Amino acid sequence: MRGADSYSESLFTTVRLEDFVPANHPLRPIRTWVNQALAAMDTKFSAMYEADVKGGRPSIAPEKLMRAMLLQVLYSVRSERQLVEQIQYNLLFRWFVGLAIEDSVWNHSVFSKNRDRLIEHDAVTELFNATVEMADKRGLLSGEHFSVDGTLIQAWASHKSMRRKDGSDDGRPPEDWRGEPRSNDTHESTSDPESRLYRKSHAAPALPSYLGHVLTDNRHGLVVNVQASLSDGTAEREVAAQMLADLAIPGQPATVGADKAYDTKGFVKACRQIGVTPHVAQNLNRIGGSAIDGRTTRHAGYAVSQRKRKCIEQCFGWGKVIGPIRQVMVQGLDKVDQLLTLTMAAYNLTRLRTLAQLRPQSA
Repeated sequence: MRGADSYSESLFTTVRLEDFVPANHPLRPIRTWVNQALAAMDTKFSAMYEADVKGGRPSIAPEKLMRAMLLQVLYSVRSERQLVEQIQYNLLFRWFVGLAIEDSVWNHSVFSKNRDRLIEHDAVTELFNATVEMADKRGLLSGEHFSVDGTLIQAWASHKSMRRKDGSDDGRPPEDWRGEPRSNDTHESTSDPESRLYRKSHAAPALPSYLGHVLTDNRHGLVVNVQASLSDGTAEREVAAQMLADLAIPGQPATVGADKAYDTKGFVKACRQIGVTPHVAQNLNRIGGSAIDGRTTRHAGYAVSQRKRKCIEQCFGWGKVIGPIRQVMVQGLDKVDQLLTLTMAAYNLTRLRTLAQLRPQSA
């Protein structure tokens, strides 16, 4: 018997939003861990809004906003406007964020208004630190062997926005710049003044960009420290030494693997001063030779570090293909750093989910 092509909606329903999400959906463990981390941040969230206690209507819960921001990274949602649209009709997104079926979704401008508040109170950084603590409690970190690397993050600015700082080209069309030498000393972007012209190699063009720096643990490739910086030729090594100093434990030996860009006397000296053995790739073609010699390279651990350090490219690849850090859609170093930290927190959560399936005892 042929069924009728009709549609009628019930006035009342007893179906729960929870019933629409499969029991084995990959977002379920991630949501559980995120809720645990956000519950521990309750005091920080209260401090964020204590100035607004005396007046005004209640704001949107910051926990919901941070879950929505994680969804944007995990599902490669292009913009916050599109994210709000998806939350409106996507039951999976509503369930993850914590909205009921009949709840109205906030305006996309809410994200922009609250982003500065999250930066001021380091809320995203604390969420990232919570993912590191989860991994540590499950025995997934070695705490001794690390890898470090940096990547170029293209800024939300174009070459047409690069203008002279002295204003001498104000009357010149922005697209008429060919044949004119440009440098960070004489030019800056009108769209994102904090971005800098930078190229990763001689074959690549110089683009308005930032640098993203990541420190990973060699046991399972989980990110344990992350930071964005302005683009210049020494930022990779300076920020790497700073991140290592934050994690180094006095009296406990540690190693760090890195590529040839870190084979400088300054970086090697900085590592040894904080008790970290630099297992950097030797740059024998550099003037003056490599900064490390056979006393370091002869050990078997050096070869292991050189193999393991290549795994750090996975988090960069994930962050640029799945995440939003190939070209960020925010402007300013603080906002770029927040987005990079959020992306690495999402990467850690996906890695924890996979490792929990492979190692049930660490779930």
